[in-house]
Amino acid sequence: MKKSLLFACLLLSTSWLNATEKEIVKSSLTEVTVFAQGAQLHHKASYTIKPGVTEIILEGISSYIDAKSIQVKATGDLVILDTKYSLFYPQPINATPDAIPYKIKRDIQVLEDSLRNIGYDIQEITDEINVLNASKAIISGNGAIRGQGKVNDSINLLKMAVEYYSVKMNEINKKLLALEKRKQEKLDRKSGMEVRLQVLRNYQQNNGLIQTPNNPIPRITVTVSCKEAVAGKMSFSYLVTNAGWTPLYDLRSDATTGKLNLTYKAQVYQNTGLDWNDIKLNISTNNPFVNKTKPTLNPWYIDYNIYRTQEKEKLRLEDVKFIPQSAFNMGYNFEQRNSVDDMEALTADQFTTTVHHLISAEFKIDLPYTIKSNNEQHMVLVKTIDLETKFKYFAVPKMDASVYLVAQMTKLDDLQLVPAKANIFFDGSYIGETFIDPTTMEDTLNLSLGKDPNIVIKRTLLKKELKDKIVGDKRERTFAYNIEVKSLKSSAIDLIIQDQFPITQNADITIEALDMGKGRFDKNTGLLEWSFNLKAKETRLIDYSYKVKHDKDKPLEIQ
Repeated sequence: MKKSLLFACLLLSTSWLNATEKEIVKSSLTEVTVFAQGAQLHHKASYTIKPGVTEIILEGISSYIDAKSIQVKATGDLVILDTKYSLFYPQPINATPDAIPYKIKRDIQVLEDSLRNIGYDIQEITDEINVLNASKAIISGNGAIRGQGKVNDSINLLKMAVEYYSVKMNEINKKLLALEKRKQEKLDRKSGMEVRLQVLRNYQQNNGLIQTPNNPIPRITVTVSCKEAVAGKMSFSYLVTNAGWTPLYDLRSDATTGKLNLTYKAQVYQNTGLDWNDIKLNISTNNPFVNKTKPTLNPWYIDYNIYRTQEKEKLRLEDVKFIPQSAFNMGYNFEQRNSVDDMEALTADQFTTTVHHLISAEFKIDLPYTIKSNNEQHMVLVKTIDLETKFKYFAVPKMDASVYLVAQMTKLDDLQLVPAKANIFFDGSYIGETFIDPTTMEDTLNLSLGKDPNIVIKRTLLKKELKDKIVGDKRERTFAYNIEVKSLKSSAIDLIIQDQFPITQNADITIEALDMGKGRFDKNTGLLEWSFNLKAKETRLIDYSYKVKHDKDKPLEIQ
């Protein structure tokens, strides 16, 4: 009785295992979210399964998959039991000799006949080459050509011999060259035929063994259970490496309108093994491969005679970098495009929707993109933004006798851009390259747009005002400077000029500001700054001076 019960249980379990069906489904890539490093691929597939337990095998995925990131959803009355990733290694398929296609046999026969005929052609060309080479040897070895015999006594005979040699040798060499080219072409064709024939013979000798590619096929196997036959759709996503994007900005400014436009672009690359054909593309500022755990401070013990390098004391905060959000979305009004003649071409950023997450932003581009799996960079236009900007002129004549136009951008913390390089265009001309780092603690980002040759500035040391005297054990030295700035422009500008007084941490050295020229002075940094409106064609002079007192026996270098 016990044996019968055990046999029945084994039979039941065996029948359940055999009841597991397998359904191979080819999926299609529909959407990709590209991160700063890596990408999330979204696939869709349709399935039809019978009642019971079925393994739905999804193919058409990347081999650079992060298995723990797989997410699967399905429609239909079924239960998802398990999801796993695996690699399938195809095996060669055996076929009977009679199953060898007639085309293979016919191709073998045709190639054998062709190789026989091309062998005759090559032999014929070789014989012609040998004859011509023999003729060259006979002509070159003739006594008249070699200057032997009575020909030396006759100028006419020698002249005729040389002319005959030149004409005949040139003729033979041309024929030899043509024959060599024909022979090489025949040999190349013969080599190709032999390779093809060898492949076909291997097929025949292996009894029709059909070789399959050795590359493994990545698969996602979804085990499901249903009580009745179900047809539905399945969507799944996973994270891959070998993809990402880098930001790049274009800054276009117009001094007449006082506007600065920022174009936000993404250089997308991928080498995931799958071509992204006509997919929906999303750009995310998140980096899923960066550590998300906050740092923790441990007790810091110090003692005598303990060597500790500065590098060991630093917290490794670089492992917890977060990329900030990108720019806010700008809407687009299609109703304003009334006149066909006045229509301007649409740009990709006008089809972009921004989704803000807690620590990142995602740009959803409602346009189909095709990006091949070749690691090449593809430029994707993400956003265009008009920045709140003020234009001012800056000069530091101590360092550079030039005046620079600077765009001061504010409220960048609202935009939360990503640090990146930027190409600068001013009044339609390319100026150069800069770097935008919105992660600094300053409220205003100063962007230098280059020198303005229409403003001349000069800094001069006034030698007449120089004083150097000894008072007791101290040496007193007085320095005076003059800054002259002249505008050649036809309109007024806001100008900021910066210079400095020396500062010291030595109590034995005394520095006194005598004349600051009505400028602002920061005692902590020694920075001296003048800010004013310079009118058109105006010239302005600034005088300032300071005194340094120090020990007369100790040298002190003052620039």
